[in-house]
Amino acid sequence: MTELLCHTDSYIKNFLAKVIGIDEAAHGVILDRTAFYPGGGGQLCDTGKISAGGKDYPVVKVKKSPDGILHEISAEGDLPGVGLEVTGEIDWERRFKMMRTHTAMHILCGVVFRDFGAQVTGGDMEPLKGRMDFEFENLSKDLVGVIEEAVNKEVAAARDVRVKILPRDEAFQIPDLIRTKINLLPPGILEVRTIEIVVLDLQADGGTHVANTREVGRMRIVDYKSKGKINKRIYVELDE
Repeated sequence: MTELLCHTDSYIKNFLAKVIGIDEAAHGVILDRTAFYPGGGGQLCDTGKISAGGKDYPVVKVKKSPDGILHEISAEGDLPGVGLEVTGEIDWERRFKMMRTHTAMHILCGVVFRDFGAQVTGGDMEPLKGRMDFEFENLSKDLVGVIEEAVNKEVAAARDVRVKILPRDEAFQIPDLIRTKINLLPPGILEVRTIEIVVLDLQADGGTHVANTREVGRMRIVDYKSKGKINKRIYVELDE
């Protein structure tokens, strides 16, 4: 299986690895270790390139497979062979935007849960914008303004963001660890990765994040919609 380097350090941009498998149908390779995030939890996968023997192989998609993390290569040309040592490089500009956005979603989630006790019912994101659904009965323009002010106070507070990997039993002793309406962690997962925004939020999460809320930048709530009687959607954008 593939060692997922970004689970312990989201700031790794380049890494060395070895090809341990090839998927001809997907035109991709499996590496023994990678800094590429394979997507999940509403966060898009990374893109970038792997290089070997003076040749660059554009990585256009990354995903989990039964044998490890599969890096799909642009369809033109051949693939690096099994056993070959390669250098990986993620598209850092895109990744850092995703890190800022993902942490922004946790700030929003933390504020809404702290101040209103509303759980998350869904969410999605792309670089510098995202949406999150909450179990709200009523959501007004004035309330959205209150939420926007509160989330930006958390950004300005420069709160550290900490990553831990805990045994499952220990992790589930933490109150409110799962903020989604449905627990998405399969029983077979023996270790749980947690993301803590100090003082504000602590959740089980597999994505990449910035190290401090100040890196998120200003958050703007640009729209909100009702998606049902007790389901309201909030749209957020970040400045470049």
